[in-house]
Amino acid sequence: MTRSKLVLGACAITLALAAGVGWTAQADTASAQQGAQPASGQSVDGYQIVKLANANVGNFQRRTVNCPSGKRAIGGGAEAQGVNSVLNGSFPTDSGTGWIGLGHQPGYDSVGISVYVVCANA
Repeated sequence: MTRSKLVLGACAITLALAAGVGWTAQADTASAQQGAQPASGQSVDGYQIVKLANANVGNFQRRTVNCPSGKRAIGGGAEAQGVNSVLNGSFPTDSGTGWIGLGHQPGYDSVGISVYVVCANA
């Protein structure tokens, strides 16, 4: 396997999952999408994407976005933004009702983190 394919594979895995430490914020309700359906064309009851818009936080601090009441997380993701930023974690909350993202930016005290959760009726 070439180095570029290995790096691309590692990046894809990093975007999918990891672990970390703590901060929670309120989701931007204006960016919530209701009524959308998964690309597969199959219907998922109460399908909704909720986004926690990008904000700078201290390196390795968690940002958490939660599903609306009565819904559970069925997926999610996060993005680290900044010079050479690294996404260190993207994973569901212990309760299964939200998603957590965290990262760091080498050489800086903070990093931009946005988090998304895909929700469905419980």
